[in-house]
Amino acid sequence: MTEQVKQVQKTQQNSSPLKLDALVIGAGVAGLYQLHRMREMGMNVRAYEAGSGVGGTWYWNRYPGARFDSQAEIYQYWFSEQLYKNWTPSERFPAQPETERWMNYVADELDLKKDIQFNTRISSAHYIEETGSWAIETDAGEKIEAQYLIACCGMLSAPITNRFSGQESFKGQILHTALWPKEPVDLKGKRVAVIGTGATGIQVIQTIAPDVAAMKVFVRTPQYIIPMKNPKYSQADWDKWCEKFHELKQRVSETFAGFDYDFANKPWAELSPEERLTVLEKNWEDGSLSLWLASFPEMFFDEAVSEEVSEFVRGKMRARLNDDPELCDLLIPKDYGFGTHRVPLENKYLEVYQQPNVEAVNCLKTPIDCVVPNGIKTADGKVHEVDVIILAVGFDAGSGALTRIDIRGRNNRSLKEQWGEEIRTSMGLQVHGYPNLFTTGAPLAPSAALCNMTTCLQKQVDWITECIKFSRENGQDVVEATQSFEDDWVEHHDEVANKTLVVKTDSWYMGSNVEGKPRRLLSYIGGVGNYHKKCAEIADAGYPGFDMSKRPSNQKCLAG
Repeated sequence: MTEQVKQVQKTQQNSSPLKLDALVIGAGVAGLYQLHRMREMGMNVRAYEAGSGVGGTWYWNRYPGARFDSQAEIYQYWFSEQLYKNWTPSERFPAQPETERWMNYVADELDLKKDIQFNTRISSAHYIEETGSWAIETDAGEKIEAQYLIACCGMLSAPITNRFSGQESFKGQILHTALWPKEPVDLKGKRVAVIGTGATGIQVIQTIAPDVAAMKVFVRTPQYIIPMKNPKYSQADWDKWCEKFHELKQRVSETFAGFDYDFANKPWAELSPEERLTVLEKNWEDGSLSLWLASFPEMFFDEAVSEEVSEFVRGKMRARLNDDPELCDLLIPKDYGFGTHRVPLENKYLEVYQQPNVEAVNCLKTPIDCVVPNGIKTADGKVHEVDVIILAVGFDAGSGALTRIDIRGRNNRSLKEQWGEEIRTSMGLQVHGYPNLFTTGAPLAPSAALCNMTTCLQKQVDWITECIKFSRENGQDVVEATQSFEDDWVEHHDEVANKTLVVKTDSWYMGSNVEGKPRRLLSYIGGVGNYHKKCAEIADAGYPGFDMSKRPSNQKCLAG
């Protein structure tokens, strides 16, 4: 048992809350860095993590085939050149076990674990106006009082688990990709059902297909795909990337999606059909997300361009499916454009459906009705008998991690209730009415979906840290986004989003996968570089739009 847990238990026995300057929720990419930055400021800070180790996404998502789709050279922390150079990735897109080791390497190098309480969920956080602090409670009943509450919960960390009626009756094993057990799961020789063909489902399907006795894939929404090219990295390869550290650090903060590539071609209209095809082929061959995020931005706005790019990808997919009419109809999208959904990278995913032990079930024609003791029953009355069900059915993205905590701000307002009516934030950094609550990976910022996560999360952590530092240096210790600032940001966000084809497509980007969720593009689509520029302008101007004030006079800063 760690000393900090002993301290918490001791304070609870005395019915007195543990007092902190800042509490960080989560120990993933953002949480670790936020903890580091708060400690640099001399704050009494602790992070609380539901898992038994660090990593966030890379702790929980340990399903077969889980791996990066951002290149290792840019999925990095940029505040330390030494951290970058002293860890050598084994390949361009490392798998989950390696990434989890990398996250532990970072935590150990910065000695962060001593200030992280694991196996602990934050269940509630209420703002107390009389004290200007947050009263926080854990799932074990521990009470904490903190001046600043910083939510680094992750944008894809609230998995949808009870998706189908009858799940509790299943006699076999049900596994959710986002809650995959640490212990090895033996699927060899078993009949397996996979529900869901998004990025996660695709990784699972292509990985386990060679080992299972039989696999039924329940397909509802087909996906455009890009074949991943994943070369191994030697130390010499990594040394070359290390030479570009400062160049890459600057580059990723300026591009549309926080990668090292960007839209740099001539406009679509200025190119001949042959020139356009050359650009598309080049990006396809790169084996990364560059076809989506660095070929033609017009695909997001112009339906004619979207259709041409989409047809380019469909042609690649048809060739790999040998123009099999049934598989092509089931697995190739027709009703939405390339890039308006999340685009998965894959490795021989389409070829899986040509294996004799794999069957695709068309859930548009025969939707899943329920789970029964021996399998899955579809609307046509057929029972698909299986031994294992793997749920790759997604998340309550962006907002779900926060609405699963009972967060209450001024006048006891409930964040869950507010977001149940309309999802809105102030640049994804704060929500009006919740003083000293800061957020990363929250809705209406690029980090909610449309960014290389390490790029955007670090920028948000830096902004939050500097904002807190600025307020304290100026004798203020309460920060709250104004209503007018939030209104302006929501209006701008929607204006940019509504110009795109993304808002016309049903996907988790729009909250469409969660029944009753308010429809709004969860991620800011105006570009990472533009977002960072706006954040910097606000900071340089002294944080207009963010009211700063003193806590009630009977309260003093807890430390620092």
